[in-house]
Amino acid sequence: MAIKFQYNKTSLNNISKQLKMRQNALPTLKNKESALRLEVRLAKNKAERLVADLEASLKRYDYLAALWNEFDPGLISITDVDLETVKVAGVKTPSLKEIHYEIHDFNAFSKPVWYADGVAILKELSRLGIESEVYTEKSRILDFNRKKTTQKVNLYEKVQIPGYQEAIRKIRRYMEDEENLTKAASKIVKNRHEQEEEEEQVW
Repeated sequence: MAIKFQYNKTSLNNISKQLKMRQNALPTLKNKESALRLEVRLAKNKAERLVADLEASLKRYDYLAALWNEFDPGLISITDVDLETVKVAGVKTPSLKEIHYEIHDFNAFSKPVWYADGVAILKELSRLGIESEVYTEKSRILDFNRKKTTQKVNLYEKVQIPGYQEAIRKIRRYMEDEENLTKAASKIVKNRHEQEEEEEQVW
């Protein structure tokens, strides 16, 4: 990316401001990138742990497989899931607040004894499944923002800061050359003027 500039003091001041702004922002961006990298890893690990817990729970209840045929699937349903927004390293991410279930009444005397346990098991399994999905989404959002931050760090560090530094060097060199030329020109004019005066005095 070519830095646009002019060979004058105004342009030099503007570019110096842009450079300083980026140099000041760079450490903050690098800290944000590191924090996001860590949070992505934590969210992914949590999602994987929840999936593993879900699979372990399903295996643990394998012995009930035959009994589930007797269970009424319409007995429990999820009516709503409450999510809240939590800022992680300055990024808005979802967090599971509450799962709302609708449990239909059943006659405890006519239904099997384990029905109440069945409802509790389904609640646990659904919570693990939903929470793992939330953490997967959280890690996706964080990773997207981490990539954007990394791009910005690279842009500042590898393109813009060196570009502005180079532009400042060129402007300063040009202005110094111009100043030297002006001084040299005024010296020549002065010498010529003095020479003319001396020549006039001779005549």
